[in-house]
Amino acid sequence: MVDTQVRPDVSAIRTSLTQIKPTRGMKIFNVVNVTLLSLFSIAIIVPFVNLIAVSFSSSGAIRAGQVTFWPVGFNTATFVSVFRDSWFWLGYWNTVRYTAIYVALAMAITTTFAYAISRPNLRGKSFFIGLAVFTMFFGGGIIPNFLLITRVLGWRDQMWAIVVPGALSVFNLLVMKSFFENFPTELIEAGQLDGASHYGIFFRIVLPLSKAVLATMTLFYAVGMWNSWFGAMVYLDSRPMFPIMLYLRNLIVQSNLVENVSSDDQADIGRNVGAVAMLLTTLPIMCVYPFVQKYFVSGVMLGSVKG
Repeated sequence: MVDTQVRPDVSAIRTSLTQIKPTRGMKIFNVVNVTLLSLFSIAIIVPFVNLIAVSFSSSGAIRAGQVTFWPVGFNTATFVSVFRDSWFWLGYWNTVRYTAIYVALAMAITTTFAYAISRPNLRGKSFFIGLAVFTMFFGGGIIPNFLLITRVLGWRDQMWAIVVPGALSVFNLLVMKSFFENFPTELIEAGQLDGASHYGIFFRIVLPLSKAVLATMTLFYAVGMWNSWFGAMVYLDSRPMFPIMLYLRNLIVQSNLVENVSSDDQADIGRNVGAVAMLLTTLPIMCVYPFVQKYFVSGVMLGSVKG
């Protein structure tokens, strides 16, 4: 028998939904929402635009307070001096190296840990979750951590001192755990019926369909390590080991000292160099973010299970 059931007109339904008049409360919500988001966006964009203007402005314009959102006395000499600084590029290379190793280590620990504690049949699941959450609220402190890393582990002035201690973020762990708990069980059961092991299911089924959360956690970890400087300041002694953010921090400190004890021209040069260095260290993350942002809003799991 031929099925003569008529399918509903999807376009007509969408048209009828768009013709529904918004209520007064919805209009007020939209206005308030757009206003707050616009103010928040302006508060983020304005300092960065001023930073770009200062980096391309002359020291005289900076001293006169003429620089706002557009460069005054266009100047690229500071960029040339920073580009010629070998310590700047060495710090850049160190940051790229530290970030790559840190992200690889952090993602390996976070994904495996989160998937394990997301399984309902794991023995001691509550203990492992409680142990991880405990570290969110209680820590040993700076001095015990310093003694542990430098004396017990012997990582003083080594890359592992700034890569390993923060390799697991409990917040990211819990987010990924929630994602894996909502993973369709039909896919896992299908893998088990095909004879796949736990490792096979994890690497061949779960991870390929978890691009959204993986990209998000990778960005979180990468930005955190890229902007980190305190651990390097505490555990690293050799200047060739310094990351770019520690280089920038030392540069800003030197600029503040020059501003307090030297002439106005030297202080303006220090502010100009600091603006250029901050701009150059921010650009890589700004260039990477647009390629990762699509995973924040895309539903990669949509349509993976069809019934």
